Amino acid sequence: MTAFIATAMIGLSLGSQYALLALGFTLIFGILGVMNFAHGAFYALGGYVAYAAVSHLGMPYPVAVVIAALVTGAIGYVFELLLIQRVIDDHLSTLMLTLGLSMLITTGLVGGFGAESPEFKFPVEGVLEMGPVRVPLSNLITVAVSACIIGGVYLLMFKTGFGRALRALASDRETASTLGLRANLMFPLAFSIATALAGVTGALVTPILSLSPHVGEPVLATSFIVVILGGLGSLWGEVAAAVIVGLVEAYSSVYLGGSRGALALFVLVLILLIVKPSGLFGREVRGA
Repeated sequence: MTAFIATAMIGLSLGSQYALLALGFTLIFGILGVMNFAHGAFYALGGYVAYAAVSHLGMPYPVAVVIAALVTGAIGYVFELLLIQRVIDDHLSTLMLTLGLSMLITTGLVGGFGAESPEFKFPVEGVLEMGPVRVPLSNLITVAVSACIIGGVYLLMFKTGFGRALRALASDRETASTLGLRANLMFPLAFSIATALAGVTGALVTPILSLSPHVGEPVLATSFIVVILGGLGSLWGEVAAAVIVGLVEAYSSVYLGGSRGALALFVLVLILLIVKPSGLFGREVRGA
């Protein structure tokens, strides 16, 4: 039972990571209609920005996390404004642009920091003992910070005029534009928020797991699974799917092993999508 509860905490920590990544991914895809294959690269970039801020500039880790979000958000804003905006309705062009950006970021990280994983540790060590269960404090902090950020994204998207404007543009861009909403101003901001979410996730998680130039590739695939499983456009659907994927990944890895664990995750996703093709909360997309 002790191992079971400890594994649940690992799953929740993974789920919080996947939730933040998936929120950024679905913001770009749901609002702009762009499949951002550079999302994983922004995750890795956020980790390296935080690492550089702590190791080379001597900044406190919380400040480094904020800087990682600002840097990745700024790059995302400029990239959307100068490139994506010009071909936003050409899905093949946007796909190639995001793939190219992913390769550019990864190559830049290899050139700047090397291919080896640097020493980047979470600043808070120790465990919280709850009876026989010992939970790393780093995992608890990650879950708590992720929950706060997810709550902030919810308030932004559903309780502010900016969020309502973005959802209106996602639902019917032509009608929203005739009502005075300017997509060329709103879309770069949406892209910036999404890439900032990827960057802050990398800054939070890579000190706990690992940091390398290619660390974003597997999390990109998992983010895509979470987005499809949760139901495109549903914030709480993404969160629920992320928690499910994190728990399945944790338990299957512990009790089944690496390769069997990965197979169990994909089998679960296939079963759920066969039963409910629109995802766990697919109806919310149409009602949003």
